[in-house]
Amino acid sequence: MSERATRRTIILVPYLWLAVFFLVPFAIVAKMSLSQVATAIPPYTPVFGLEDGPAGWLAKARELSLDNYAVLAGDRLYIDAFLSSIRIALIGTAILLLVGYPMAHAMARAPERWRPILVMAVILPFWTSFLIRVYAWIGILKPEGLLNELLLGLGLIGAPLQIANTETAVLIGVVYSYLPFMVLPLYAALERMDRTLLEAAADLGCPPWLAFWRITVPLSLPGIVAGCFLCFIPITGEVVIPDLLGGSDTLMIGKTLWTEFFSNRDWPVASAVAVVLLVILVGPIMVYQRQQGRQLEAGR
Repeated sequence: MSERATRRTIILVPYLWLAVFFLVPFAIVAKMSLSQVATAIPPYTPVFGLEDGPAGWLAKARELSLDNYAVLAGDRLYIDAFLSSIRIALIGTAILLLVGYPMAHAMARAPERWRPILVMAVILPFWTSFLIRVYAWIGILKPEGLLNELLLGLGLIGAPLQIANTETAVLIGVVYSYLPFMVLPLYAALERMDRTLLEAAADLGCPPWLAFWRITVPLSLPGIVAGCFLCFIPITGEVVIPDLLGGSDTLMIGKTLWTEFFSNRDWPVASAVAVVLLVILVGPIMVYQRQQGRQLEAGR
């Protein structure tokens, strides 16, 4: 094989991976979102088969419709679930940034021999099952849990706080679970920063707080954007945390999608929810990438 063919093959591999593990599953979900629910296996119709032939495929394709998307647009439950998920994801991402940035900044400013240990401390929770860690927060936040017992013992409260099964508990679980996804990109950006820029700013009389806003924050912007995307996207579709820590009034689209798939067995509507959720999450990423591309072209 020639060197040119080898290069083409190497370039083609990621696109094949993307096609097999993203585009094909997405096409299946998109097709299900255009189907109708049925009492069958699988629980939707029409189902395309090789034995149908081109004529049969064309006839079944005419049965596909946008009715499920009309259901989403007309049912307030799904609209509220989408809006509530985005709101919780935005609040959670903002808290994660406020908590994670000082941590990452301290790690980047720590002596070099301590940095691997600090990174390991951030990664350490991943060595424990995600489900077990969320269950642990139930024991901490419930009325007779560790947090209330501590506050009562210190005399800070007169009665147990109702934190479990609330949106506050969901936000606590989200911040705890996704904190490494915010800290690590920020640390990577801050650790690469040239500290002589801060020294030069100090020599020119710039106060530390102004140097932070004018130098550190702009240079760490790629880490901020990466961390926010890594947190916001999975939080929006989170299922486990709202199911275990949230209450009956905690409405999130991931939990709604799970209910449609496994409780109601309405795969077409659930697939439509998944497609809309994907469009909502992928849209901002594509806009950001386009803006970054334009900035790079302008900088040349």
